[in-house]
Formats: sequence, C-alpha cells, structure tokens
Amino acid sequence: MTQLGQHPDPLHTIAHISDTHFLAEGALLYGSVTTEKNLRRALEQLTKSGVNPEALVFTGDLADLGQPDAYKRLRAIVEPVAKELGAEVIWVMGNHDERLQYSKELFDVDGSEAPQDRVYDIGGLRIISLDTTVPGYHHGELEPAQLEWLAGVLATPAPHGTLIAVHHPPIPEPLLWAMAMLELEGQDALADVVRGTDVIGIIGGHLHYTTHSVFAGIPVSVAAATCYTMDLADGAKLLSGVDANQAFNIVSVYESQVVHTVIPLLSATEVTGFAAENRAVIEAMSAQERRAVFSKKDSAFNRGEV
Repeated sequence: MTQLGQHPDPLHTIAHISDTHFLAEGALLYGSVTTEKNLRRALEQLTKSGVNPEALVFTGDLADLGQPDAYKRLRAIVEPVAKELGAEVIWVMGNHDERLQYSKELFDVDGSEAPQDRVYDIGGLRIISLDTTVPGYHHGELEPAQLEWLAGVLATPAPHGTLIAVHHPPIPEPLLWAMAMLELEGQDALADVVRGTDVIGIIGGHLHYTTHSVFAGIPVSVAAATCYTMDLADGAKLLSGVDANQAFNIVSVYESQVVHTVIPLLSATEVTGFAAENRAVIEAMSAQERRAVFSKKDSAFNRGEV
C-alpha cells in the first residue's frame, strides 16, 4: 500500500476487546442484554474492517458468573474468527471471572486457583496478561509475588517493547465516583515495577467506558465493554449501565508510539463516503497531484464536482 503521509504502516496491530460478560446457555445479562450478539457484532465489524490484527486481547470479565458453559460459548465464537484472521487469542482475568473455571475452560489444563499471569510473544511485541483479581472480591490487587515475577520478566526488554493487559486499569475514575471502591489497589507498587522499563502501553477494561491516561509515564487505554456501557452523563445516579455505545479498540504499535482507535458497535446511515475502489487512482497520483486534488480547498473534488 502506498504511504500517503509521514508514517509507515504500524509494526503491530492488536484488537482490544473487553467485558463480554457471557452467561451460561446464552442467558440475557440483566434480563435484556444480548452479550453473545454484541460480541458477534464486534467481531463482524473487525472482520469487515480489513484490519488484520495479530492478536485479539480480551481484558477481563469474560464470563459474568464464571460459569464453565459461558467460557465454552465464548471460545466457540472467538476462536474460529481468530483462526480466520490468523490472530492469537489472549485472555485476561477479570473480577467477574473465576480462576478455576477460567484456567480449565480457556486453556484446557487442570483448573488452578493461582494468579493467571501469562506472557505472549507476538512477532517481537511482548504482551503480558496480568491477573489483577482478588478471589471473592470485585476490587483489584497484585500480590508481592506477582510484582516480583513481573519485574523479572521486564528485566529483559522485548524487541518491540511490552504491552501489559490488565482488567483493573491503574488510573483515576473522575466521572464514576463509586467505582473508586473497586479500583486497583496498591498502584504505587506497580508503578515502581514498570517505570523505566520497555512497557509502551497498558490496556484494560472494568470501567465499561472508553478512557485514556498515563501511569508511571506509560500510556493507559481502557476499552469500553461489548456487553453494556456506563452513562456518564446521568448525574442523578451513582452508576447507570445502558445497552448502548458498546465498542472495542484497535491498538496500532509503531516504532516510537502507540495509537488506540475506538470502533463503535453501531449500524448507521452513511451521509458521505469515498469508495475503496478509488484507492488505485490515488496510488497512481504523485504526492503533488494528491495535494492539489484532495487538500486544496477549492479543488473540483472539494467543491463536490467530482
């Protein structure tokens, strides 16, 4: 593909999906949310986008109640799509997940109650699935042994850097006061471990809305849920979950920066567009011709005459 601007194609492309909250036997979440249908919509949009992710990273709350059948249903939907895309699936523990069922049903091993921390090599990009959950609770913590393990992994830099995938993001939640009770505790200890390492980004979920921040000098990106999201404009309630505005993210890793792009789960009427078959025409132009046609305000194209 012809490079039109200053930046080449990204070194790596990752799909970041969060908070699927599957239930057994396809039950509706809160009696109305079709979690399976929403995830299928997300994967359909990913497939038709033409983006070719190397990995699909699911940042926790995969199952709402940790039921074995919920994990089986999730795998049955995700794995064929991942195979078609040639992408690796990376699961992350969330507070609604249960370690025993999570480990047994998603990794085909004997179930384990130990923290579910794993390391993946995606063509030189290291992705660490870090378990921030506390058995029996909804807030997050990291055990001292986990921090020691993480420090050991990060002691050797990866060729293209490291992404850490967690459920509880290490950031404030200024628009959801009540969520602070369920945040990741002990964030200073994590900051001491990751600061100055090759970590180029932290991705998370848990909040059910898209947001961004910086932690220990590292960019943090939170993906909205595919199940339901938070209405951040309803000041009359402490929390208001709505069956709308679901989305997932595309993470594009460049040599010296990371770009996070939100892809909403929506069906909308196109009001303006430019067909993909025009790509060949654009690529055949010189840089000066492209500027004259597409950037110049009074060109025939921008006057709507073409």
